[in-house]
Amino acid sequence: MTVLSLVAPIFGLILVGWVAALAGFLSEKVSDGLSEYVFSIAVPALIVATLTRPGLTGEITPSFWFSYFGGAALSWGIGSLVGLRRAGVERRGAILHGFAASQSNTVFIGVPMILQAYGEDGAFPLFMLLAVHLPLMMGCATFLIEADGQASLLARLRGLALVLLRNPIFLALILGLGLKGAGLAPGGIVKALVDSLAGTASTCALIALGAGLVRYRVLHDLPSAFGITVLKLGLHPLAVWLLAFHVFTMPPAYAGVATLFAAMPVGINAYLLAARYKTETGVVAAAVMLSTLLAIFTTIGWLTLLGHA
Repeated sequence: MTVLSLVAPIFGLILVGWVAALAGFLSEKVSDGLSEYVFSIAVPALIVATLTRPGLTGEITPSFWFSYFGGAALSWGIGSLVGLRRAGVERRGAILHGFAASQSNTVFIGVPMILQAYGEDGAFPLFMLLAVHLPLMMGCATFLIEADGQASLLARLRGLALVLLRNPIFLALILGLGLKGAGLAPGGIVKALVDSLAGTASTCALIALGAGLVRYRVLHDLPSAFGITVLKLGLHPLAVWLLAFHVFTMPPAYAGVATLFAAMPVGINAYLLAARYKTETGVVAAAVMLSTLLAIFTTIGWLTLLGHA
């Protein structure tokens, strides 16, 4: 029931967006505008708020990063290879297949669930992983999508740098890391403004997803979405669990946080990226919905395995 209570509001917001678009209350322009707002303003505000959060102390060993991102890389690679085998899927679409298979919905589902499972012992590794996860995964996806396969590595890196300088997520990362390194944090009116913008990310993103479903053939895309879901809910957490518990050595809470983080459904950022580049949007939207629904059952299994059900 705890898992269900966390997942139900997500579907409720998606349903609100879908019904509003179906009834004509939200146009395609509004849906696209909401996606742009979340990508350009709300998520950057969320990154700054997360990186400057006070009271986070602890030590992260390299094995923690290798465990989580090693599993993510495996799921991403297999997801991209599977995407390439689908008829009509070009390089960008295959990259997004892999990205969706390895991008976790942590802000909307993972944070409350992991904190409830591990409490203060899991807070530091959770928020450190949250701070690194989004910008690193989005950065890799942006690099792969924007990079011209025929250009030299130097040209590709130069092109990536230009893209990143125009990317609000990376600008927010630089700002957040700079403030954290200087020991500063937004306060007063600035903090209230940042927190207010960050708080709108989940609601606006999910409503935009629901409104976008009117345009996409979700039922037609379910077979491909199911493949992404199997990788995201099965392969990704399994690989992280094996690495964290059986290959590397780290505190049990850290290993458990990494595993549960990987066990989360497809993140809304995969849909935002697909909408931004206008490719495989229907498949990714269907994967977000399907994986969120099935995560009700798979997450209970992982919590039981970890001894925190």
